[in-house]
Amino acid sequence: MKEPHIDYAEVFRALPGMVALLTPDLVYADANDDFLRLAGRTREQLLGRYIFDVFPENPNEPAAAGMRETEASMLRTVATGERDTMALLRYDIEDPERPGHWQEHYWSPVNAPVLGPDGKVALIVHRVEEVTELIRARGGPGGGDDRARVLEAELYTRARELQEVNERLRTAHAHEREVALALQAAMLPSPCPTGPHNAAVRYRPAIGALHVCGDWYDLVALPGEGLAVAVGDVVGHGLAAACAMGQLRSALSGATRVAHGPAQALEALDLYARSVEGAEATTVVTTFIDWDSHTITYSCAGHPPPALVHPDGTVTFLDGATDPPLAARPTHVSRPQARIPFVDDAALVLYTDGLIERRTEGIDTGLARLAHSLARHRKHDPETLADALLADLLPPSGNTDDTALIVLRL
Repeated sequence: MKEPHIDYAEVFRALPGMVALLTPDLVYADANDDFLRLAGRTREQLLGRYIFDVFPENPNEPAAAGMRETEASMLRTVATGERDTMALLRYDIEDPERPGHWQEHYWSPVNAPVLGPDGKVALIVHRVEEVTELIRARGGPGGGDDRARVLEAELYTRARELQEVNERLRTAHAHEREVALALQAAMLPSPCPTGPHNAAVRYRPAIGALHVCGDWYDLVALPGEGLAVAVGDVVGHGLAAACAMGQLRSALSGATRVAHGPAQALEALDLYARSVEGAEATTVVTTFIDWDSHTITYSCAGHPPPALVHPDGTVTFLDGATDPPLAARPTHVSRPQARIPFVDDAALVLYTDGLIERRTEGIDTGLARLAHSLARHRKHDPETLADALLADLLPPSGNTDDTALIVLRL
């Protein structure tokens, strides 16, 4: 059977219900026929124009918030790459035939992202249900119904109350974010002296109010002028994750100083994690660097593998000693460790999953992107290399998971 040719442009225009496409700058790229008809605008009046130039707020309604709430929803979609469903709102439209006259409208909007090949939001699908007549529930042409009007008022009031609750929650979450970030900054150490081997550390919080503070890094001087470098990621976000993170980072730092190797340090941390609320399933990797033997000994508890970039540009991922996350097994067992040699002027990179993982792709794609960036920027000093990695790998609009990064020149 021959497959039919589908003209998706015509399908879009014929879609039932109001649907428009906007750029991340909130400029109209297209609109279907129902959108044009129900909004009372021509295609020429929409395309290429900023949404709120076409549909400004009703100046006669001091409490009107439709424009602000629609803009906030669309920008959240652009920032997070996720669908945003809005509460029922009133958003009046100026009559195109009678400037200065505003028509009362009630809408139920949804904003959804369309991702481009680079994983970034390329378009916003703005779908709107026109529910004005349902809200009005008039009894007949030119007539009115007191109960319908009461229902209309109640529905609109409840919608406004829900929106106010959402605003208060966002404000509370923003305050929690500030507190959590301050706690994170107090607990994350500055890089310790690493002798002639320069190191750079970076921490980038997620854009969401609660998506912050599960990640940590640490550098610990070892006996005999060795160095231990570790990163970890607590499951969860906010203040609870920040508190668990601080306890685990401190425990690993202490265990590292007395352990005979990274596996033993993680075994001690695994035992400790079983008594820390919120520590279960934390991922962590730690590396012990021996400058005399030019070797890295490492052990990994469910964490993305460190990357060793050689002077010739090849990249080796340290994935030879990977085990489940902390406290994930019902009983405690020994953990593996592996060793790999390095040459002078190589670079070791440890990071958390926010640097490489994306919802729309497998982890191998993120690791390949990291390897390509490392090979391209490998000759830079650690500070410049760290900034280049963040620029190459994190979305310009911000990531939905926080990211910790350590770059060490060997």
